[in-house]
Amino acid sequence: MTAVLLTLVLSVILCGLYERFARWRQILDTPNERSSHSLPTPHGGGIALLVAFAMGLILAASLYGSPGLSLLTLTGCTLALALVGVVDDLRSLSVRWRLLTYGIVCLFAAAALIYAANPGSVFINAALVLLGAFAMLWSLNLYNFMDGIDGIAALQAVFICSGAALLAWLAGHDDNYVRYCLLLAAAHGGFLVWNAPPARLFMGDAGSVPTGFLLAALALLGAVQGQLDPLCWLVLSAVFVTDASWTLAWRMLTGQKFTQPHRSHAYQRLSRYWTSHLRVDLLLLAINVLWLLPLALAVQIWPEYKLFLVFLAYLPLLYGMVKVGRVA
Repeated sequence: MTAVLLTLVLSVILCGLYERFARWRQILDTPNERSSHSLPTPHGGGIALLVAFAMGLILAASLYGSPGLSLLTLTGCTLALALVGVVDDLRSLSVRWRLLTYGIVCLFAAAALIYAANPGSVFINAALVLLGAFAMLWSLNLYNFMDGIDGIAALQAVFICSGAALLAWLAGHDDNYVRYCLLLAAAHGGFLVWNAPPARLFMGDAGSVPTGFLLAALALLGAVQGQLDPLCWLVLSAVFVTDASWTLAWRMLTGQKFTQPHRSHAYQRLSRYWTSHLRVDLLLLAINVLWLLPLALAVQIWPEYKLFLVFLAYLPLLYGMVKVGRVA
């Protein structure tokens, strides 16, 4: 717990220092017609939380030993994506170059995890690598889509990582996996101090893209190493998966330019309807803690019913998407 607590403190401090630096250098997100904020706000704070996360990993390694090659590989990929995010936040890279870079990193990470766990079965592994890379690519884009109001992305990361760590710990699995999830949760918790409504600092692509990637990568690692059923991760991530997937499908089916920025996600509609980011964040927290966490635990306890439990987790969320689309 020492490394986790120090990572939380480091994240608060580093994000605060970055906030001052960004204001001094005018690294600001200026509101426009698609924005959910009204004042110019520093962005790119994700790099500070990831530096805190990396420092926490170094501290944990000095206290408890190396987390292992797979987790180190994921950390390297995450920092590479953060660097791309910094460049994109400052220079606005084209969608084509971003997706190409993201795809290469996701393919490398998926191959490293799957072939390390099962060196044989080349053709089966190749199919699994493609499937894993696609899941990571979707997750990083999904998280980028959902980072649109104060506090929501950091709060979701804290919940998912803490929930996954709890489930893996209850199952008696590898301490390194549990600790890694907790360190990531702590880094986002420190950032949340600055990002909670009204936000003084935004995550930016430097934080949202690596976070989305890492959550999917940890789910894949948990699957190939037997640490945690990936369906547990799917349940814990259900709010973001539902909102992003439903909104994208709806925009495509209605002929809208789905690659362009918009404000039609359910969480954005609710924040306008309630004129409050905080109320949306509290609703997210309530759904996660009172509904999704117990169901994720049920998936672990009763694996024979896991498909039904996943369906049960998503059904009311899909209904909620329909309701929000009508009233907000």
